[in-house]
Amino acid sequence: MTAPAVPALGSGVKEAVVARVTIREIALRAGVSKGAVSYALNNQPGVSEATRARVLKVAEELEWVPNRAARQLSAARSETFGLVLARSAKTLSEEPFYMGFVGGVQSVLSEKSYALALQVVADLDEEMATYRKWAAERRVDGVIVVDLRVDDPRIPLLRRLELPAVLVGDPALADDLTCVWTDGTSAMYAAVEHVASLGHRRVGRIAGPPEHGHVWIRDQAFTAVGRRLGLDLKVVHTDFSGEQGAEATRELMTATDRPTALVYDNDLMAVAGLSVLSGLGLRSPDDVTLVAWDDSALCRLVHPRLTAMSHNIVAYGAEVAERLFALRAGARPEAHLFSTPVLMVRESSGPPAPDPALN
Repeated sequence: MTAPAVPALGSGVKEAVVARVTIREIALRAGVSKGAVSYALNNQPGVSEATRARVLKVAEELEWVPNRAARQLSAARSETFGLVLARSAKTLSEEPFYMGFVGGVQSVLSEKSYALALQVVADLDEEMATYRKWAAERRVDGVIVVDLRVDDPRIPLLRRLELPAVLVGDPALADDLTCVWTDGTSAMYAAVEHVASLGHRRVGRIAGPPEHGHVWIRDQAFTAVGRRLGLDLKVVHTDFSGEQGAEATRELMTATDRPTALVYDNDLMAVAGLSVLSGLGLRSPDDVTLVAWDDSALCRLVHPRLTAMSHNIVAYGAEVAERLFALRAGARPEAHLFSTPVLMVRESSGPPAPDPALN
């Protein structure tokens, strides 16, 4: 199946080259000596924590980046890769995807005696501040970047910081940096074509945040395949949490023209939706077909077992880690297609109930 063309992104004018901020400028702004700045930026003893914090804050405000030549003079590596997750700790603790993904990353790092610096932050601004801090302190040798955005501001920042990075997402979002991706367009086609083949005409989707690039790509695919098949579509965006997945399910299933099939952007929301159906006196697949995404063990532990778009999440994380090691060793930036999720049909799939209005 041929995926639809994805609009070109990030094609704007590249940033102008600007003069590099020096340690002297930071020292003047912070009101300390150049030696104190050096100690603070290199995370060395010799300055108080208050001075270190003030210097790092000024360096961030001035968008200071380490001098490449100076960094190369220091051959020592941190033997650590970084991963920043801008989601709530609660959502991360419940979402099977990141448990499997981080496990896959860690399996490769352990083999090579590397550590993983995992930072959970509140938002994108805090994530970008973490990259600046890591680069300034030479804390990590490279980073894994997830939840790509359209015109993602992290990409130009990583270029300025000269911080090796592997992006987890579609090449249309990666602006020619190394990326590892799964084909969300073809997978969404398969999910919607499956429910349409069962006879469903009203299809709902419980989606993730629209600013996330992979959600945006699924949005486009869901609309395109739905129009081609002449389906009545509804989409509710959420934060990927079970709570919002449940709320969105209730919203769709209490509407007058409720869908007869629901496609979820992760399996946590699908399981939450299954619980909502029970509370509404509805059953799957008798009243509604459910299709989950990612296919963790949750999909096979509930009743009915959930149809899902399946891929090997642990292997996905491992592949991303391998690509970061290759990039660190001098490999050229490339896009690597890891997989196209495969439809696993289970008991939550069935034909729609007969419409009483047609009897």
